[in-house]
Amino acid sequence: MNGRSYKKFRLIIFYIFLIIVLYAAIGDSQRDEVSSNNTSETSIATDQESEYDIFIDLTESMLYLFKGDELVKKYVIAQGKDKSPSPIGVWEIVSKARNWGTGFGTRWMGLNVPWGSYGIHGTNRPSSIGRMASAGCIRMHNSEVEELYDIVPYKTKVYIYGGPYRNLGSYLQVLQPGDRKSHVLEVQIRLKAKGYYQGALDGIYGEGMKKALLEFKKDMGLPYNHYVDQQTYEALGILAFE
Repeated sequence: MNGRSYKKFRLIIFYIFLIIVLYAAIGDSQRDEVSSNNTSETSIATDQESEYDIFIDLTESMLYLFKGDELVKKYVIAQGKDKSPSPIGVWEIVSKARNWGTGFGTRWMGLNVPWGSYGIHGTNRPSSIGRMASAGCIRMHNSEVEELYDIVPYKTKVYIYGGPYRNLGSYLQVLQPGDRKSHVLEVQIRLKAKGYYQGALDGIYGEGMKKALLEFKKDMGLPYNHYVDQQTYEALGILAFE
């Protein structure tokens, strides 16, 4: 297996568990946080499967485009800031548009992230490429996102890798009610697997998760509060490099 095939194989194995759980529980649900007055060419994904896969490595700020096992293109990208991280996980392109809105450059490819509107898009701030600079979306140079836009169809899988903590990226972050992010999704997955959480796997820390977390903490003898801290992560079996 050559280096390019190994990189793709490593990421697929890394997310195989998440793919199974997400598509069983979330389906095609999507919630929007960002709206746009320009809906040019925007539409929902068709039933046709894509022969391409996109792998985004946030630890490198790189986007890799594969066709089967062949690496076709690679691009430097900008990713989310610490306070507005990019959505780690396995997603699909479900919408595409030209000139989608102010600040989004010349192309937009929306992802089916359930807790907000995230996508791969261009930018009017090319100096941000290569840095943690966005509100969570993946930014590209306009000329490069135009190229990618023309290549990949709807339903193209987008694998976003953030580090050794699986869905949590490269660090464990204290969570509290109201948070909407990949970290919450991973905790929901663990609570559901243990029989405490019965709600949707949507990455939103709402009332259902509050109740489930309190029940779990009570049974585990943890401090009885709504915070997901280091002790809670460890009790859920979320450890480094698992």
